[in-house]
Amino acid sequence: MHKRYPLQFLNYLIFMSLVGYFSSAPAYRHLPEGQAMVVLAFSHAGQHVEPCRTVSAEEQAKLPPNMRRPTECTRARSPVTVELMMDGKPLLSTVAQPPGLFGDGGVDIFLDTTVPAGEHRLSIRMNDSVRVKGYNYTHEQTVQLAPAQLLFIDFNTEDGFVFK
Repeated sequence: MHKRYPLQFLNYLIFMSLVGYFSSAPAYRHLPEGQAMVVLAFSHAGQHVEPCRTVSAEEQAKLPPNMRRPTECTRARSPVTVELMMDGKPLLSTVAQPPGLFGDGGVDIFLDTTVPAGEHRLSIRMNDSVRVKGYNYTHEQTVQLAPAQLLFIDFNTEDGFVFK
């Protein structure tokens, strides 16, 4: 009975020593030395494949009051094409098809990659409409990345691409 307490104390001491050691060592490095991280992450629904049409007053009159609306749109959405370039070299080039039974969902775009720290020219462009040739959203910016810095690239339809 008396031997139990010293052995229990020894077990606690070993356990607490291990916890103490691993709480401060070995040193953890999220990124290699001299590297930074670029993260591109956003959700976006492509534009409708066909333009919305205006519903005439006669057509609206035939519908129940809760179904009346001024425009009628198809459900199908355009695929979203995104290209991200750094110093003229591609980091991401993708075409995301809209999910859903009717192809009417939004797509999620995500990329995280390590890059050398320093000054870089980032260029991003996106097309979210099959009715537009080329790209309908573009943004270019020169950024200065410090070692272990995180550059986050977001998108919203009002501001376009935003570098944070």
